[in-house]
Amino acid sequence: MQNGYYSVTGAMVTQFNKLDVISNNLANLNTPAFKRDDVVIGDFKRIFQEFQEEMPLKDNTKEASKFINATIDRVPQIVEGYVKYEQGGIKNTGNSLDLALKRNDIFFMVETPQGIRLTQNGAFTLNNEGTLVTKEGFPVLPSTYFQNRQYVTLPDDGELRVDKSGNLYNREDEIGRLYIVQSDDVKSLLKEGANLFKFKSTDELTELDTGELVAQGFLETSNINPVYEMTNLIEANRMVEMYQKVMKSHMNDLNSEAISKLASTKA
Repeated sequence: MQNGYYSVTGAMVTQFNKLDVISNNLANLNTPAFKRDDVVIGDFKRIFQEFQEEMPLKDNTKEASKFINATIDRVPQIVEGYVKYEQGGIKNTGNSLDLALKRNDIFFMVETPQGIRLTQNGAFTLNNEGTLVTKEGFPVLPSTYFQNRQYVTLPDDGELRVDKSGNLYNREDEIGRLYIVQSDDVKSLLKEGANLFKFKSTDELTELDTGELVAQGFLETSNINPVYEMTNLIEANRMVEMYQKVMKSHMNDLNSEAISKLASTKA
């Protein structure tokens, strides 16, 4: 009885964690280039990885069924979280500092206090020094950054122009090129706050300097489907309510059993 109670409690906590993910997706519905998070709930994957060498016969024998049923009876949990990298829509803003990437596997490079990070959010602005930065104030890196440690900077009367390959111009004068990279494996990237991604090694990144990479005056929207997220939200809430009812039933049974034992105990 207690094992069942613990399993239901764990399952409800898992649904709470799923609700956090869904809520974060909905909160970033209007965040440019935000990529949807999702989770896998269950235990079979971990069991298979741990016990694949010990699994009994491949066919559905009685012994195999007993083994799987006994092993899979564990507390449900989130076994994996992942990011959906499908590209969002492209929205015309008319702002020359807004840049949309045209592929879902390429990124801008920015400098943060924690180090170099990747982002697909091209909602840029100029700080007081005329440096091209993100909304959080992180400098956007040019392709020559690691040679001269210089940022993309415009004079007070400057006018930024960016061509499709990421080349930068102050009016008609070329001033550099954006540092745009392709990730060889987007699944290896670690998602952080502020729409940033941490990469393991520069060996996994390939610098791009030609092709249809950037659209100036446009922003990529998030890839969040609000109807889908609301459906998931309702489903998760219903699961929480169901687990609460089961927990209440378990607790009532435990209380009844305890009272019965106390009543039958001899003084």
